[in-house]
Amino acid sequence: MSQTTSAKISLDELEAYVYLSFPVMKPVEKETYASIFKSLRGTTVSPEVLEVLLQVIDRRSRVTDLALRAVNYSNGNGNFEDLRDYVRTVFEADTVSVEEPRFVTDDFATLYQTQVATPGLRWRLGSLNKRLGSLRRGDSGFIFGRPEIGKTTWLASEVSYMATQATAPLVWFNNEEQGSKVMLRCYEATLGKPLHQLIQDLETTKTKFLELTGGRIRIFDSPSIHRSEVEKVCKELSPALIVFDQLDKIAGFEDDRDDLRLGAIYQWERTLAKTYAPCIGVCQADGTAEGIKFLNMGHVSGAKTSKQAEADWILGIGVDQRDGHQFVRAMSLCKNKLVGDEDTDPRLRHDRWECLINPEIARYEDFK
Repeated sequence: MSQTTSAKISLDELEAYVYLSFPVMKPVEKETYASIFKSLRGTTVSPEVLEVLLQVIDRRSRVTDLALRAVNYSNGNGNFEDLRDYVRTVFEADTVSVEEPRFVTDDFATLYQTQVATPGLRWRLGSLNKRLGSLRRGDSGFIFGRPEIGKTTWLASEVSYMATQATAPLVWFNNEEQGSKVMLRCYEATLGKPLHQLIQDLETTKTKFLELTGGRIRIFDSPSIHRSEVEKVCKELSPALIVFDQLDKIAGFEDDRDDLRLGAIYQWERTLAKTYAPCIGVCQADGTAEGIKFLNMGHVSGAKTSKQAEADWILGIGVDQRDGHQFVRAMSLCKNKLVGDEDTDPRLRHDRWECLINPEIARYEDFK
């Protein structure tokens, strides 16, 4: 509870809060609290004293709740990961510093310098720089497309280029294909060479890769990744970019309705973006997108509104079904709330265009 709240609360409100928080008090406990409040009414209680009392009450409430959750789990109910998360919440709550409210500056020169003139992470695809502009802290979005369309290749192409610009790790949470295969594609994309050329000189390949990326591409690989693992890694590494392939499969979110569960995941991604670094998620397009060249937000799998509402930008990747166009990818900027850079064209904010996928070197390329 913040100091602002404690400064406004009255002694009567505090007493009511205590009795409401512990409705099953033993008689001796009620007598003890009644005696405390009677004594306090005969003195002048400062906001600081109320703050201490509220902290004690809050701690006791959290520990009591923890005990009930533990008993519930020991009886065969509940989820261990959720219990572990709650334990962390109980014991870390008092160590988290509460920042003063942060008001946005109204100085236009500062706004322009920080949000436009100073680039964030730039894209390998010049067409994305022209339409989206840099990714900066707070930016949260996702790409989507049908299976086997080249979504992971797109990630490898862009993340490997961003790694050459960053000074902090780029954390890639991978719960799809084998993580070591993904890292090989990052090697191909970084060096712009197919695997059969890279393996001709293993030591040189490694040296050049590390020279360009600084070892900043960190792939966290697990078939089931829990939100608590993500939060722990982000807290430890303070990343420059956070990537999820696939975002919908992150565990630790429960709801009776799947669209609400997915909405909660994408809301959580936004929180990570504002706390640590820009986020890129990956999800599937549903069956209605099969054979469609330019996708729209209605093709996003699993939710028609909740996922889309939380994103700052959404990029759909479709295919060109015509003969001889198997390496053409159709890009659709379904949503774009980014500010952009000095070279971003606002007329192209929701553009559709084509580019090429070069699977041999795990890169996407603009048409010359």
